[in-house]
Amino acid sequence: MKRRWISVRAALAAAATAALAAVTLSPQQAGASPAPAPALSASDAAAVARALPAGPEDATAGSYYDSTLGRLIVNITDGKVAALVRAAGGEPRAVRNTRAELDSAKATLDAGEAIPGTTWGTDPTLNRVVVTADPTVTGAKLERLKKSVGSLGDAVLVKRTSAKLTRYLAGGDAIFGSTHRCSLGFNVKRAGRPDGFVTAGHCGKAESAWHAGNGGPQVATTENAVFPVHDYALAVYPATGAVDHPSAVNLYNGTSQTVTAVRDAVVNETVRRSGSTTGVKNGTVRRTGVTVNYPEGQVTGLTETTACAEPGDSGGSFFSGGDALGILSGGSGDCTRGGMTYFQPLPPVLAAYNATLGGS
Repeated sequence: MKRRWISVRAALAAAATAALAAVTLSPQQAGASPAPAPALSASDAAAVARALPAGPEDATAGSYYDSTLGRLIVNITDGKVAALVRAAGGEPRAVRNTRAELDSAKATLDAGEAIPGTTWGTDPTLNRVVVTADPTVTGAKLERLKKSVGSLGDAVLVKRTSAKLTRYLAGGDAIFGSTHRCSLGFNVKRAGRPDGFVTAGHCGKAESAWHAGNGGPQVATTENAVFPVHDYALAVYPATGAVDHPSAVNLYNGTSQTVTAVRDAVVNETVRRSGSTTGVKNGTVRRTGVTVNYPEGQVTGLTETTACAEPGDSGGSFFSGGDALGILSGGSGDCTRGGMTYFQPLPPVLAAYNATLGGS
């Protein structure tokens, strides 16, 4: 059986998190200006973010990538940690709201009412928790939202969106269930267990079997699906050894992008999304750790981007160069008018299934 759609996304060996080499300074002449720090790639910036010290009493308050400068900008609320931030490879920026204040505001929202059509998450570029409300949040729902955020003060900013928040589920091509179409995220391998692929949890909840074409032969079965709370699922192929190609993402132009590492995204970096409806789209990461309130329930820990998507793209791959980042959960808008998307980060998905990017 021809399985191009499987081999296109087949995986390379075990995923490894990108690490940033230590930066050393060359000796300087007395009175000379220090050599400028080398520019960082997005992968380097992500590694710096993982290594950042919190500082005394959590004096750092989030970070984001400045692609123009090639720097990881690190928010600080105590000037004493500026030297620590620079030593780790970041660029300090003084802000007002502390990490504790932002975390407390988001925790209060998470513990409150999960109003469908709303999202919230910390935006380090604004140093605030941003709450969004789609057009369905009106009347009593809007009043309840206002009550929820009213006591949180300057730590929270409320924005309205013009498009409805939704899951991008459809009936059609790519990986087909009996009534729905989704997109394959990444092929994975598990030691001593059948190979498989990860996709969106709401796709796995909707379908128990997957086919290579509409009405075509069955190629995989949903083994586990988590939605809401998180949004990921594992579908397994008939046997170990089904994934035997380098892990790659379909670029929908006759080529593919090989991915060899798994990491978390960093705010402000450019990412790409591959899906069976709209192909490959680019966007910018806006927030991480976002809470999204779908009609089916609340999902936490998502990453928000400006890469558009449409029904059928659910479960598709988010990536940056050779780094695998996550799988599409949902969003608002479309690829004509534009919109926002939310993806489930990949590292916790692989950890949950004791899996690695497949194929070697």
